[in-house]
Amino acid sequence: MAESQLYNQKKKAMEVSAQTTSSNPKVVIIGGGFGGVYAARILADQPVDVTLIDRTNHHLFQPLLYQVATAMLSPADIAQPIRSILKDAKNIRVVMGRVESIDTTAKIIHTHGSQYPFQYLILAAGARHSYFGNDHWEAFAPGLKNLSDALELRRRILNSFEIAETTTDAEVRHAAMTFVIIGAGPTGVEMAGAISELAKRTIVQDFRHIQTQRARIVLLDAAPKVLPMFADSLCASALKQLKQLDIEVKVSTKVLGVTSEGVQLEKEFIRARTVVWAAGNAASPLAKQLGETDRQGRIMVNEDLSVPGHPEVFAIGDVANFSHQGGKPLPGVAPLAMQSGEQAARNILALAQGNPTKKFNYWDKGSMATIGRNKAIADLKVVKLSGLLAWLSWLLIHLLFIVELRNRILIFFQWAWSYVTYTHGARLSYQMFRPAVPPKEGESKRATAEDIL
Repeated sequence: MAESQLYNQKKKAMEVSAQTTSSNPKVVIIGGGFGGVYAARILADQPVDVTLIDRTNHHLFQPLLYQVATAMLSPADIAQPIRSILKDAKNIRVVMGRVESIDTTAKIIHTHGSQYPFQYLILAAGARHSYFGNDHWEAFAPGLKNLSDALELRRRILNSFEIAETTTDAEVRHAAMTFVIIGAGPTGVEMAGAISELAKRTIVQDFRHIQTQRARIVLLDAAPKVLPMFADSLCASALKQLKQLDIEVKVSTKVLGVTSEGVQLEKEFIRARTVVWAAGNAASPLAKQLGETDRQGRIMVNEDLSVPGHPEVFAIGDVANFSHQGGKPLPGVAPLAMQSGEQAARNILALAQGNPTKKFNYWDKGSMATIGRNKAIADLKVVKLSGLLAWLSWLLIHLLFIVELRNRILIFFQWAWSYVTYTHGARLSYQMFRPAVPPKEGESKRATAEDIL
């Protein structure tokens, strides 16, 4: 047994040594989202040495984050360890770390305490929510980009019902049972529908002193219609379906302020304890280190996804502005990240072999958004769907996109059980971490979201 363990340790050491001393071109991928993982899969077992760097140890299926935030799914249902996904690719090393800077002259990636040289680079660092210059709103209106965001929103949503159950103040109860979602794009619509289903069906029997069906859900947007990226007929269908879920929709409505008390609009103030931000995105700040960016911080890329002036550097997904197909930037959706990740990887292999790169051509298979149980819209290019058929299409396509088979099976049975029983099995509220040692005398207490709520 000891000899076997020693042999395995020596074998691993030889593999690591072979990778670090290999003469193969070194490729660094920044980001383990859809773009980064799909690029890594193309580079797997190729004559290149790959280092994938991500701030977390997991790949996240972002389109289902809202279901974690509304207690339908658990975090592990939509996340898989990156090392596990790429475990069979011996030429790929996975590193958990935060990239601090990119030196394109010396071709070195700097993280906290480490450096990673490269011949080729793929930037797939994604995006974060943008508050359009009002970053102080984030404390009162979290966005939804990672598991921490989803768990925080789930805590706030569930705790709001708990507060409403115990308070004797009618105004506090009304505010606790009012939920405001800012932004009527796919994320905002999905969150509004999921909160409505949670309040008006799932937890109806859980409380004794409140009627959760009376929860007020308000969906706001400065645009003149919900889901403006869809055709007018689908937008009208989405609006109708939202109203069937008893969701107040206020379009052409500008938000002037967000506080711990609620949301200030141009003509009214909505008292609300839980506010969700789904109104805008901004690319990773790393994009600005590579060259010219647009208003959303996305790097302007060439037709082959390379960065102007740096043919060895490629930017993909949410961090890139690709405007060579139709004259407008392509949307920041998962299929785009997947396809651009694969093309960037193929172009790197071409360059490594002394061949020319190929321009990227995005195959748009359509768009869809779910609204609630049996409610959705879908533009599949060849046909436009709404209602039950669109919802079933959304379920099928999202299951197919999930990386791990295990998670596909788990999510399918979770959805099936929830559909039959109207229950959400992940209704757990976690308290935020608080240090056991209080601040020293003279030190100011650091405010947390728990203090705000």
